[in-house]
Parts: sequence; C-alpha cells; structure tokens
Amino acid sequence: MKKGALAKTYMATPKDVKPSWHLLDAEGALLGELAVKAASFLIGKHKPTYTPHIDCGDCVVVINAEKIKVTRNKETNKMYYRHSMFPGGYREENFAHLLQRKPTAIIEKAVKGMLPKNKLQDGRMHRLKVVVGSEHEFPVPGQKPKTETNN
Repeated sequence: MKKGALAKTYMATPKDVKPSWHLLDAEGALLGELAVKAASFLIGKHKPTYTPHIDCGDCVVVINAEKIKVTRNKETNKMYYRHSMFPGGYREENFAHLLQRKPTAIIEKAVKGMLPKNKLQDGRMHRLKVVVGSEHEFPVPGQKPKTETNN
C-alpha cells in the first residue's frame, strides 16, 4: 500500500451472504445469555463480513425450550403482557404459567427484544426456530449445524 493511501472498507452485498445453521441447547441455560447468543448469530456480528445494513446473519435452532432457566424469583415475578385491542382485552401472565402454556414464546420474545428495531428484524426472526424437546426437523438434511455450548 502506498504511503498516505487509505484502506478500503469491505461492505457485503446480499449475494455474498451464505447463511449457516447454529444449534443452541436451552437445557439449563439462562434466558438472557441464550437470547444474547441467538441474537448475535441472527444479526451476523460473529462474522468478519458483518455489514450493518445487510442481513448477513445465520439461522438459529433452539432446542429444549421448556428447560430454560431464570435467576432469583423471576419465575413468579416476571410478567408478560398482551392486549387483543378490544375493550377489556388486557392480559398478563407470569413466566411460570407461560412456560407451561407456550415455552417457545418466552425465547422468541427475549430474542426479538435484543434485535435492532429496523426493517431487517422480521427476516431475522424468521430464521429463528425454537423447538420444544430435542427433536427438530431443522436444518434440512445435508447441512451440518454448528452446536454451541451454554458456557
């Protein structure tokens, strides 16, 4: 490189993106730590070709969603809210009840809250697959998912 010349910054294009699969096991993992790891893979921050305005993240499969853990007394105190947009349609339930009713929603809400609020969020959430139990049909046969540890 010549003296005084500037190095060019690499910017990925959509055709350069080659998504891979990551397998996260939620058994015994803390909710926040698992959500941070999943959001990082979905955004693509772990890749050297990360570009903020291009969706260059990977696909993430989370198994054993019903075995997620939280610290302290969040099982009874952590509340989830929703509204049907009809009068009197406000609903709330705690972590323990939602874990019994729909354990995948807990991880999906946590990961969605850690993604940037922009036009790429829906596409990133579409690549997140949360499964109850250890059996899943993702990824398609022939691809080798990278298994991530909880540590």
